[in-house]
Amino acid sequence: MAPEIAMPLPVCLIENQEGKDLVINKDAAQILSDITQPVVVVAIVGKYRTGKSYLMNKLAGKRNGFALGSTVQSKTKGIWMWCVPHPSKPGHTLVLLDTEGLGDVEKGDSRNDAWIFSLAVLLSSTLVYNSVGTIDQDSVEKLHYVTELTERIKVKSSPKDKDEDEDDSAEFKRIFPSFIWCVRDFTLELELDGKRITEDEYLQNALKLKRGLGKNVMDYNLPRECVHHFFHSHKCFVFETPARSADLHRVEELPESQLCEGFVRQAERFCDYVYVNGQPKTHAGGHPVTGRMLGNLTVMYVDSIRSGSVPCIENAVLALAQIENTAAIHEALSKYEDLMGQVAKSFPTESQEQFLNLQKECEKEAVRVFMDRSFKDEKREYQAQLMRDLLQKFGEFSRYNEEASARKCGALIQELSATLERRLTHGDFCKPGGHKHLLEEKQKLVDAYNRTPGKGIKALEVLQGFLMEKKKMEAAILQADQSLSKREKQVEESRIQREAAQQKMEIEEEKNICLEQTRKEQMRGFEQQMLMLKEKLEQDRLKMLKENERLMEERMKEKQDLLRDGLTNKAAMREQQIQELKKQNDETSSNSWITKGICLLADVASLVLPGVYGKAAVFASNLLKRIF
Repeated sequence: MAPEIAMPLPVCLIENQEGKDLVINKDAAQILSDITQPVVVVAIVGKYRTGKSYLMNKLAGKRNGFALGSTVQSKTKGIWMWCVPHPSKPGHTLVLLDTEGLGDVEKGDSRNDAWIFSLAVLLSSTLVYNSVGTIDQDSVEKLHYVTELTERIKVKSSPKDKDEDEDDSAEFKRIFPSFIWCVRDFTLELELDGKRITEDEYLQNALKLKRGLGKNVMDYNLPRECVHHFFHSHKCFVFETPARSADLHRVEELPESQLCEGFVRQAERFCDYVYVNGQPKTHAGGHPVTGRMLGNLTVMYVDSIRSGSVPCIENAVLALAQIENTAAIHEALSKYEDLMGQVAKSFPTESQEQFLNLQKECEKEAVRVFMDRSFKDEKREYQAQLMRDLLQKFGEFSRYNEEASARKCGALIQELSATLERRLTHGDFCKPGGHKHLLEEKQKLVDAYNRTPGKGIKALEVLQGFLMEKKKMEAAILQADQSLSKREKQVEESRIQREAAQQKMEIEEEKNICLEQTRKEQMRGFEQQMLMLKEKLEQDRLKMLKENERLMEERMKEKQDLLRDGLTNKAAMREQQIQELKKQNDETSSNSWITKGICLLADVASLVLPGVYGKAAVFASNLLKRIF
């Protein structure tokens, strides 16, 4: 279970130093790195002194926290963060990002506003845009930052051809946040052509495109088209003035009983909507982002901006995948070592089979840890590395088990042979009939040794080694025994030689049995990994299908709206995007998508572990025939 988040107040995540440089606050980044849960990230942007912080404090369930300020000076410089347990999504963390006001005259550099806006878009799963008055042409134009997103954010690392711009913008919508427009101090009636309309209809009407090709029409349509292209789940809330004019400068100090009832009620509606409908942040493909991953992404994006380059989502995700997959290997190995460390306390195991059965469960848990954290391991190189590392750890614990067995057996032999050694030292067997007595004494030792449980897999080898050490002594006593004839001595020597050969054969046979058991276990482990990979790929497939279905629904609605407004060319572009999404779903729905991933794992495993998985491709082929 993840630890409870203890963050009584917000902290600055990205500091805006004098409106020029963006700097990561290491303490805030550390807070994110400690959050292993998926995060729902809500960022709010808008003109300064429009009450953004009040809404964010409400989402945090607090009256105070984010600085509101009572003068015209903007209080929030950079991006401030507050992480709280999500009130309606167990196992998730709500990350609230309050940005500095756009258009702050004290900054003097409008480019800085654009970067703050871009970072809010990159980091959030829900973007709240806050404005005052009404949604008119002026308020839409103030959202001009959205028209600059394609210049300040790249989806793909490779350059796009000009005729692919439309498809590129469609990719933004796959990974950009949902959009909520909050209109503060709204005094109009929600009516259109004499009919009552909803807040969402009010927003849709304000974002409606005009027909025509002139510059004025294009300038009018551009920010509206960008909102449609980049964001999904467009939602609107309108708020009446929160208090009397005389009290507006101290809204944060007023109890809710002194705020306008309608304003309080709408603020609660806004919070309830965000809690229920705000989705966890994900990468393309639906993979959830944890707080730790969000912290790494924040560092990557800010570093790109500081270096003068444009943040690239694809490059950031690939770099993040490298970080996460490497960490997933270390975490999985740590899990394996911890579990096997507990098992090792009871070493030696009675048999190799028992050791393998115990090891099997530890390996399964380790692979599950890797699967849960890893993502975008498309070449299966990280999973193959995990195989190699687990095999090495397996060999180490196997040796520990053998060494524990050898020590225990050696100590037992030493204890049981004490009397025999003493009699040999005193020459008790160097007399007529001494060889017979030696054999009797040796047999007692062997019987007592065999009756003792818990010796482990080296029991036979240690015993045979001890007996081999005594062969010369036994041969000397045999030759010195005057009670035996020459013929009897020859027969006994032959028996001793046959016994030595038999002992050697038994040891080799036991080793071969252990090797075969180990080989079968390793192939079984490989099969287990392939089955777990199949399960993971199926989950990834469902996420991708669901994501594409959502995009198709949104594109279909946009197409219908465009056709209704007579914008047939733009509607045709939406249809082209819908068909491309259907094609992706058809390809993803086939078993070949999963088969390719499993066979790739087999190919990579054959390369990195040829001694163990030399026939992995054939094995994978046989497995695929069974599971499909």
